[in-house]
Amino acid sequence: MIPGHKPGLRRLAATLLTAAAGVFASGVALAAYPDKPVRIVVGFSAGGTTDVIARIMAKELTESLGQSFVVENKPGAGSNIATDQVQRAAPDGYTLLFVAVTSAINQTLYKNVNFDLTRDFAPVALGAKVPNILVVNPQVPVKTVQELVDYAKKNPGKLAFASSGSGTSIHMAGELFKMQTGIDVLHVPYKGSAPAITDLIGGQVQFMFDNMPSAWPHVQSGKLRALAVTTTERSKSAPDVPTMKEAGFANFDVSSWFGLIAPAGTPPEVINKLNAAMVKALDKPEVQRSFEQLGAVGVKTTPAEFGQFIKSEVEGWAPVVKASGAKVD
Repeated sequence: MIPGHKPGLRRLAATLLTAAAGVFASGVALAAYPDKPVRIVVGFSAGGTTDVIARIMAKELTESLGQSFVVENKPGAGSNIATDQVQRAAPDGYTLLFVAVTSAINQTLYKNVNFDLTRDFAPVALGAKVPNILVVNPQVPVKTVQELVDYAKKNPGKLAFASSGSGTSIHMAGELFKMQTGIDVLHVPYKGSAPAITDLIGGQVQFMFDNMPSAWPHVQSGKLRALAVTTTERSKSAPDVPTMKEAGFANFDVSSWFGLIAPAGTPPEVINKLNAAMVKALDKPEVQRSFEQLGAVGVKTTPAEFGQFIKSEVEGWAPVVKASGAKVD
């Protein structure tokens, strides 16, 4: 052996230098994020509320972070196809999902899903809530939520409520209403809000919990009567319409919500960078105006707060789905 030569120490030093270089390179990569375009996958067709809000936020992220954030629509299976695709993507921050309340409902609604919303994803930020609005055909002789409950109890089995489809948040809102009031009413599912609203206006069904953007124009025209919004605060788009809480239903917050999540294992530095950009965007007047036109309300959260919110939504909708009897194979 050559005097003074210590191969073990040299190997250790080389290993430490290699590790340090790797950490440095990783840190540089994270600091540079994003250094290429980012995909935001949406599980619904273009033009819907989820898609519109996702595109508003994608534009803001593009401007804030200096790379293109491109919305990619992957509809199918109630958004499960998109959710599964993102769950299997590399956890590097370049494939994200704009998630909606539908995914929380799907955890119980579908017998077999390939993902766990609370385990397989890293929450980034809750972006917006859109209130549902309880509307009735004007021929129904009620002007408040309590009057609707009383009228339904006097006419058991004679009233029907519409939804945009079995298992949707609109359907589940009606089921929750049934559970909390004990009324006996029939659920009539449609293939979307538009045909449901058409029959509600025509009197084939008597009431509905619909998303604000699609129902509100018909309230303004007098074709429908609004009884309450389902957010905990009144909507700026409908300031004269009381909340369900004001109507006596303290635990009736069934808003549609929309936010950004990433595959589990995405570096916290990336998550925090995206969260900061989302929160910054929600303070911009032009974003607030765009949301207001949709009847949406911007909501700022930390990643941890959004994660807890998702967990509470999954757990909260499970008993409602089970009580409704709705199931999708």
